[in-house]
Amino acid sequence: MRFLNRFILAFAALSLSFGLLATPASAQVKIGLSDWPGWVAWYVAEQKGFFKKHGADVKLVWFANYTDSISALSAGQVDANSQTWSDTMAPLAKGLPLKAILVNDNSAGNDAVMAGPGIKSFADLKGKKIALEEFSVSHFLLTLALKKHGMTLKDVNVVNLSAGDAAAAFLAGRVDAAVVWNPWVNKIQSSGKGRALFTSRDVPGMIPDLLVAQEKSIKANRKDFLGMIKAWYEAEAFIRANPDEAAKIMAKVVGMEAKEYAVFLPGTKFFDQKLNLQAFGPASDATSLLGVAPTISKFLLDNKLMEGKADFAKGLDASLVKEVAGVK
Repeated sequence: MRFLNRFILAFAALSLSFGLLATPASAQVKIGLSDWPGWVAWYVAEQKGFFKKHGADVKLVWFANYTDSISALSAGQVDANSQTWSDTMAPLAKGLPLKAILVNDNSAGNDAVMAGPGIKSFADLKGKKIALEEFSVSHFLLTLALKKHGMTLKDVNVVNLSAGDAAAAFLAGRVDAAVVWNPWVNKIQSSGKGRALFTSRDVPGMIPDLLVAQEKSIKANRKDFLGMIKAWYEAEAFIRANPDEAAKIMAKVVGMEAKEYAVFLPGTKFFDQKLNLQAFGPASDATSLLGVAPTISKFLLDNKLMEGKADFAKGLDASLVKEVAGVK
């Protein structure tokens, strides 16, 4: 699933960042994407003919390495990219003219704090070993979970391991808990050795996955982006109505069996038109992009994953989802 952290230091991409200012928009809109259910779902839109139906001339560009897709957007090699809100903040802080134009999904259970039978509550985690991938979504999720229970990272003993190794360490009994994402969440649950003590479902809005575009590409290819958003809404409805067929399409893209891939769908909250309009709402809505931005930004700044502060509002363009919805 996530080849690298979905929270990653994007500074390497920024060395090429201002190349996008001089790169002419292509006739065909190139969209970068990598291995996450909310992004692999674009292939459902492609294969079911939704792009063509809505007049969107789109080319999906697959990146085996998520970091490379961020670099490609910053360098102007793609018109838009599928990336997290968190990984959009560092480029915004550097002044890149990027705009989030659509929310594909929120993690809603695919990320979890897994604990053994002896851990009944967060209080039981005090002083215990918790394996996770440092600076990743797992690290962020644990900070949120601890805060909700009146604790901090100082109250636990964090063991820095990759997600797969964290799950293995937990299953082997070498740590008391692990913060991982699927498929490891499902593997731990299926083993009977652990259960979810806290998941991304408990912090709605905090782990959003987006379509982020170059500002100049939006202006040059607005019709295609509007068609893409319409196609996305059809894809979301199709996945909801036909999960088995959708899983087959998505599994083939990433080289998995459909039965294996189906595990990811329940923990992914795909965003329809109504949810998108809410997500682009005011900061007073705690689950909106503006509402969650300060919390995400604080995590990035506290861990030196971002230099300077981003203008969150400047990084959002709600005009396209509003135009598709016929609202002002």
